[in-house]
This record gives sequence, C-alpha cells and structure tokens, in this order.
Amino acid sequence: MRILVQRSKFSSVTIDGKVNGQIDYGLTLLVGFTENDNEKIIDYMVDKVINLRIFDDENGVMNKSLLDVSGSILSISQFTLYGDASKGRRPSYIKALRGEEATSLYDTFNNKLREKNINVQTGIFGADMLVNIQNDGPVTILLEKENKDEGK
Repeated sequence: MRILVQRSKFSSVTIDGKVNGQIDYGLTLLVGFTENDNEKIIDYMVDKVINLRIFDDENGVMNKSLLDVSGSILSISQFTLYGDASKGRRPSYIKALRGEEATSLYDTFNNKLREKNINVQTGIFGADMLVNIQNDGPVTILLEKENKDEGK
C-alpha cells in the first residue's frame, strides 16, 4: 500500500463538474493498493497517517499530528502510484491492484479513518477526477507498507 500524503490548506475533488468532496484544512491522501495488501496493512497505515507529525506547533516546528490539529482528510484512489516507468517511456501499472478487491480495500481504509472520528471526504474509485490541492508548505510525504508475509 502506498499513500502520498500532502499537508493541505484546501483540497477538493470534482467529478463530472460536481464537487464530490472538499476539506478546508488537513491532509490530502493519494491512495494506491497492490497485490497482498490487507486489513493489517490498512490498520498500520491509518495509524501512521493520523499520527504523522507534519503540522506546525506554536514554534513553527512540524510537531503536531492530524489529530492534534483536528484536521480533515480528502482521500483519493490513485492506482498510478504503482506505475513503473523503469523501462521505456510508457509506465506499466501491472503492480496496481484493480477491480473489486482494490475498491473494497479503499472503502475499508476510509471507513477505518472515519472510525477515528476524522472527517473523511473522498473521490469515487475509478472515476475521472479533477483534484485541486493547495499544498501547505509544501509538505509531501510518501508512505509505503509492503506485506512481508505474502501468500499467508
């Protein structure tokens, strides 16, 4: 599982000309899944995201988490996070999880964030989305967790 985390002052996602999700302050997450991702990995990533200390404290030091600042999350499904452009000029997306399994994991991830009493807005899995991100800082962190017990 990969998540590109961006600290955001404002973010929105528009689908077919209509705003589907919007936040004023918090994190914009671009979320991708691969083979063997599971609920255990999702639990780890939820904890990592909500406790990541990338918000400024009173001294201007990144020392506060999303929970500390009562921020929101805009979560966007992003299979292209698993794009591999190491060969040629056209990325391969073979490592990106597709279909029902990816949709299910994405929904589980967002629901687990909501269970932590966080306002979570989303795009629509697989839709053509226009994402507007006002990146604050800019602060951008790539989180990744692989299943070390593949096939178990």
